[in-house]
Amino acid sequence: MRKYIYHVVGLSLLLCSVTFGQQKLAQTGMKFLSVGADARAAALAGAVTATEGLASSMFYNPAGMGTMNVTADLTAGRTLWIADINYNVAAVAFRPGDGDWGVFGLSALTVDYGDLLETIPDNSGQGFTDLGTFKPTAYAIGLGYARALNEKFSVGTNIKYVRQWLGNPFKTVDGVVQRSDFASKLFAFDLGVLYRTGYKSLAFGMSIRNFSTETKYEKENFQLPLTFRLGVAMNMLDLFDIKKEDQSFILSIDAEHPRDYQEQVHVGAEYTFLQLFALRAGYVSGTVEEGISLGVGAMRIYDDESNGSVGADYAYTPFGIFSSVHRFSFRFSF
Repeated sequence: MRKYIYHVVGLSLLLCSVTFGQQKLAQTGMKFLSVGADARAAALAGAVTATEGLASSMFYNPAGMGTMNVTADLTAGRTLWIADINYNVAAVAFRPGDGDWGVFGLSALTVDYGDLLETIPDNSGQGFTDLGTFKPTAYAIGLGYARALNEKFSVGTNIKYVRQWLGNPFKTVDGVVQRSDFASKLFAFDLGVLYRTGYKSLAFGMSIRNFSTETKYEKENFQLPLTFRLGVAMNMLDLFDIKKEDQSFILSIDAEHPRDYQEQVHVGAEYTFLQLFALRAGYVSGTVEEGISLGVGAMRIYDDESNGSVGADYAYTPFGIFSSVHRFSFRFSF
């Protein structure tokens, strides 16, 4: 088993090394799949590939869900995005039989674009006729599974049904004006591994997100925003003679290779005190509008035997010339 695990980790790292070396970029669609909607992860600039997680791991690295030590975890959140666009997420993870069967998860992401004005050129060809408003929709529903193969190695996967509808515009076919349907739907997959090195709390992670076939609107084919990530994380207080039961300082770094833009480095830091509140900060390199992110969290353990807890998180991200982005999340486990 140990040789098998080392081979899987080595192959995964080799795959990502080759992928990170490729510089060819491509245009992608359904970009709503790239927006981080969890407040804690967003405050850490998304650098959570190598961190242990709960239900929210399905949106980043599903293998992190395999480290759950509770029976069930529920999370819900809302992101106030730019241009008055709102993202809503919810996820639940269930660990039956004390983890003997692994961890099962269900996730949902929806996008509220608001009402958009619909027009059509009028008969004069010099103006437009107002047809009212329409409301585009987009959502992704996922089924996840993760399992800790041993104390060091966890794997996870997530299959998502993704659909986006951008309205029913008019088009002319053989001289006849008729409505078309700007909708696209397909299945996508996420894969992830999490490896604890055994040296204190040092861990490595890898994830592949939004792997799928091509889809198209009308005549144009496009791909989903496929993303490869390698991450490392550690509680830096392990290096000092400090009572770590009262506090922690997690430093995490992710290297990301997206399909549609250049590589980026994500750095996140989280200081937690008495398992009651947390201060977070993150930074993303190589972006035009994004950069620094900040956040706070509050939590309370209400059952020491079951590790049951409740918590709330907030993240703030300045967005350059656009309005700032605010994220809110709530979590409950038992």
